[in-house]
Order: sequence, then C-alpha cells, then structure tokens
Amino acid sequence: MVLNSGSAEQSDLRILLWDLDGTLVRGRRYGVFKDYTIPMLERVFGTAGCLGKMIVSGMTDLQIVEEALRGEGITREHISARKDELRRCYIEEMQRAVGNGAHIIEAMPGAREALQAAHEHPRYLSALLTGNIEPAAHLKVEITGLAEFFNLPGAFGDESFDRRDLPALAAQRINEHLSAKLSPKQFIVIGDTPNDIACARHFGARVLAVATGRIHSNDELRACEPDVLLPNLLDVQLFIQTLDEM
Repeated sequence: MVLNSGSAEQSDLRILLWDLDGTLVRGRRYGVFKDYTIPMLERVFGTAGCLGKMIVSGMTDLQIVEEALRGEGITREHISARKDELRRCYIEEMQRAVGNGAHIIEAMPGAREALQAAHEHPRYLSALLTGNIEPAAHLKVEITGLAEFFNLPGAFGDESFDRRDLPALAAQRINEHLSAKLSPKQFIVIGDTPNDIACARHFGARVLAVATGRIHSNDELRACEPDVLLPNLLDVQLFIQTLDEM
C-alpha cells in the first residue's frame, strides 16, 4: 500500500497501535502465562528467578526476563546473547500449554467488534504494539480469530527491554510499509496499563486507555492522564466516535 504524501488520505489516516493482553485478549485463568514462562526460563538459564512472585502487567517480555533474573546475577547482556534461544523455547512451551488445554486464550468482550468497525472505516489501520515476543503475539491473535485485522508491521516485546521504545519502531516500519510520512500524532496507542500510556507519551502519540485489564483500575489509569479512558470496548459506536474525536 502506497499513499500519496500530499493527499488528504495520508493526513486523515490514523494508525491504531493495539496492546494485546488485557486489551484484546486474555488467558481464561489469571497468571497462567507463568505456567510456560517459568519452564522456559528454567530451560534456558536454569532458573526462573523471582518470576513466580512478579506482577508483569504492561512490561515487555525482555524486561520481564531481566527483572526476574537480576537477583541471579544474569545481566541484560546475557539475555541478549541468548535471545534466539529464549524466543524458541518460549513459543515451544506456550504451544505445549495451549495444545494440552492448560492455557486457554480468548478474545476480550467487544474486541472483535471494535477491530471490525475500525477495519471497515477508511480512516483507521491497525497494528500490534505489545510486550509479547512476536511469535507469541501472532499465536494469540490466530487462536482468538483476530489475526485478519493486522496487516501492518508492528513492534514486539522481544525488541526492547523498554516498552517506550516500541511505538517509534512500529511507526518507522509502518511509514516504510505505506511509503508515508505519518506524524506521531497520527498514531493512537490503545491499551490497559500505565505503561501503554507512558510509551505513547514518550513517542508523542495519542492514547486511548481501556479499563479492561485485571491489574489497573479506572482511577489508576485516569491518574496517568490518557487522552481518553473507556471502561471497555463493548460499545462499538462509542469506540469509533471516540477515535473520530481524537
């Protein structure tokens, strides 16, 4: 897809950068991701460190690994050197958990309808901006039947230890993909955590927060001053109207 840089089409375009966990998808049982991330870390590093006790909402997978293993003397450099092995073991353990029924992933209520409405609107295109490693993100949207809505490149949790880096990565790829020069204000981050809001602000994007996660309340999210805060994605008309006003 190529856009004319001088066209109204490009200036009107908005790119929706979607978080996954707590925003579009969820595990049926809270904390179940540790059932496969702990074995993954034990396979690669011989220990999962303090992962079992951590609250990891809004973190990238690389950040989770670093914080879990810091007390074991395992550094960011050690993790980066074994990133390919981490990625391979992660998806193997995740596929095993999904395959034996231990991990059931489902779409959040209203997620498909919201994505469909945005997809049918000429102004909006959707991309993933998630703390998940890329193969895990793709597996989640495939399992939940949401993959068809994501035809743009995104940014993922195996690309940085800091989630704030991800919007710029996604924007660079999307601009190249579209042969466009979209400004940060033409990107809208949609997520359920303070980290989603922080990464949008760091890049200069707009941010629509949704209070659909299991960790952060309406009041906590409001205190982070998103551009808009919605309780959920169930009201599709309100969702599209909100985007139109951003």
